Amino acid sequence: MRICLMMLLTGFLISCTANETKTTPVNWETVQDTTDIAFTISGLDGPEAVRYDPEQDVYFISNFTGGGNTQDSTGFITKADAKGNILNLKFMTGTADAPLHAPRGMFIIENTLWAADVLGVHGFDTSTGEQTDFIDFSDFEIGFLNDISADAEGTLFVTDTGTSRVFKVEAGTPSIYLDSLPEAPNGITLNPESQQFVLAPWGGDQIFRSFSSLDDLDEYATLEGGYFDGIEFHQSNLLAASQQDSSIRYFDGSASTILIKTTGRPADIGINTNLNHIAVPYIALDRVDVWNLSKQ
Repeated sequence: MRICLMMLLTGFLISCTANETKTTPVNWETVQDTTDIAFTISGLDGPEAVRYDPEQDVYFISNFTGGGNTQDSTGFITKADAKGNILNLKFMTGTADAPLHAPRGMFIIENTLWAADVLGVHGFDTSTGEQTDFIDFSDFEIGFLNDISADAEGTLFVTDTGTSRVFKVEAGTPSIYLDSLPEAPNGITLNPESQQFVLAPWGGDQIFRSFSSLDDLDEYATLEGGYFDGIEFHQSNLLAASQQDSSIRYFDGSASTILIKTTGRPADIGINTNLNHIAVPYIALDRVDVWNLSKQ
């Protein structure tokens, strides 16, 4: 096994453990010249995040629907194939006791997809869509639960953009792991090389921070752009969605470059490493654009 790995504030619109998958190399020196849209997934309702599942070769898309922190029970997660065909629009919807409210960031561990929403974190069976778990955060002051990642032991880490916190979920129990962060965290992902988590800053901040269970919070990088949402590593490069200038940037460890100028404000991106596709959701446009990172 290996670890692979939003928000509607101030007018702006926020991965996965799976079996080892084939990764096609990207020529990062020429990637800007070869990037184009492979296909678009339409008919969605405020798509906030995308997660690719290599086991089934499908995308899961969380639909923000009403948005914000509204507890309206209308949220759902869509299942689409790797060519962009919707297999089941409302594949995951929660239960009567724990419905989905504006779902956002997701993460897959084996056959469970974890999704954050207004009140906590839901677990779903990736094959059947059945809700198997609900981890309630209501004992805490909740601001805006946003994105999810996990370490090699399966411990979940959840960002709260509204309170500038990171929660840890261990054995089904949530606790505050990082508090009073200098930047409000939005996206979170695991660096496959250092095994440290990287946090994307929301708002006008540009400093990305890293941490692990063994190390203190540290500065990882400073990127141009702002109102950063989803982040993912592809090979050794960090990809980051910047809503300030509607772009996807990549950071190679020393400098950041605009990879894609998107048609809308990008939310929580997902990556299909088999095909070098990056799925970019736009909440306001009700669609996901899937871009080629390299020509085959």
